[in-house]
Amino acid sequence: MGVRKFLALFLFFLSESSAQRPNIVFIVADDLGWNDVGFRNPDMKTPNIDKLATEGIIFENAYVQPLCSPSRTAFMSGMYPFHAGMQHRTVFPQQAVCVPLNYTFLPQELKNLGYATHMIGKWHLGFCKWECTPTYRGFDTYFGFYNAHEDYFNHTASSYGGLTSGTYLDYRDNKLPARNYSGEYSAFTFAQRAVDIINRHDVSQPLFMYLPYQNVHAPIEVPKKYEDMYPNVINEGRRKFSGMVSALDEAVGNVTQALKDRGLFENTLILFTADNGGPIEWYANNWPLRGGKHTIWEGGTRGTSFMYGAGLKKTRTTYDGMIHAVDWKHTLVSAAGGTQETTIDGMSHWDSISNGLPSKRTEFIYNIDDFEVPDEGHAGIRVGDYKLILGFPGGPDGWHRPMNRTQDDIYEETVYTTGDEPVHLFNIREDPTEHNDLAQQMPDMVAYLRARFEDYKKTMVPANFPNPDPASDPRKFGNAWSPGWC
Repeated sequence: MGVRKFLALFLFFLSESSAQRPNIVFIVADDLGWNDVGFRNPDMKTPNIDKLATEGIIFENAYVQPLCSPSRTAFMSGMYPFHAGMQHRTVFPQQAVCVPLNYTFLPQELKNLGYATHMIGKWHLGFCKWECTPTYRGFDTYFGFYNAHEDYFNHTASSYGGLTSGTYLDYRDNKLPARNYSGEYSAFTFAQRAVDIINRHDVSQPLFMYLPYQNVHAPIEVPKKYEDMYPNVINEGRRKFSGMVSALDEAVGNVTQALKDRGLFENTLILFTADNGGPIEWYANNWPLRGGKHTIWEGGTRGTSFMYGAGLKKTRTTYDGMIHAVDWKHTLVSAAGGTQETTIDGMSHWDSISNGLPSKRTEFIYNIDDFEVPDEGHAGIRVGDYKLILGFPGGPDGWHRPMNRTQDDIYEETVYTTGDEPVHLFNIREDPTEHNDLAQQMPDMVAYLRARFEDYKKTMVPANFPNPDPASDPRKFGNAWSPGWC
């Protein structure tokens, strides 16, 4: 056989193999609470999300970090944030920091398997140098924003730390500032960009789309017609927040419809997850779980999530196995036919999820943050059924029903404590709402979990949380938050 004929045959088999790999759509909902979806709360109007969830597999014990940059670090790198220096708070616009460049990100792994890779939405993993940004970390294309707390219509973000005042554009189309979208609600701009990519996609190549929406993160903004879907919600903030959830649901539906129209849906695997629990102070709800965003209570770390589509054997509607955010990278690479890395914290649950088998994960770290004043829970570990919290769990605390008919002042004042005290112990399998503290009754279990936690802590990398850098000033870059200054 001649070299040319052999090469042609090899490329044919390669293309056939690639065509059989599932398309993967990874959707992240920002700040969505445990109880903010229709399949758990009938007051919420989320028909598209509900259909995918109830016809797929809902994860009852899938965990995330209590804040977004740490969770996104775990999603992309498969590493615990405390191993990457990303465990403290989030990346602020003026900080010269990003997830270490020596980590291989999920889209890079999928590109090696032949995937076209596209990202639309929120990055929040650092942008001070171009090498930190999406198209340098494995994505063929990128449309979205680098920071957080954007205005949904004019797409500007404020500065922090007093170095500059005002707000500046934070919207990117690949490497260029995207200046022509003022007045367009981001969820629908993102969904339309996803639809355009799907319509242009070369179907001989598998597709990976990472779609971390802005919704439903503060500020609380939504076109009025979505707010009007909830006339019985008296509290204005909760009514608008609920409308933001329904706008997100419509955007998800637009993307799934495009996949159907293009004939890609039947061979598509969809992973949907929140990045952290819902912020109670911004009208989200995690009932009946305790606490919310910023906390390592279950309400801050047990994420609303599900999987739908190609490769799943539909034998049940829920999966109760333990999963952590660091595992999604391995799991999706395995679903794509790739092999596991052995040097990261995550593990693949693809066989377990797709075949209804027990989870291989038996423990994980909620957080390790040794900053004097953490913005989230200080330290926690889960081993088997038991959860140990050391020190400040984060705030606000408590159990809160949706703020539908109440005023805004429903959560308690947070009382901050330093160090590893007090200690809380819960049997999460029996007591998922964390009402029954067992620390005094089970000192041996406390000692065992504390020792296991100390083993992890020996591997901690100090948090990379520098002071604001004046070189970041957006006025030097045409009044847009831009890379190229660190």
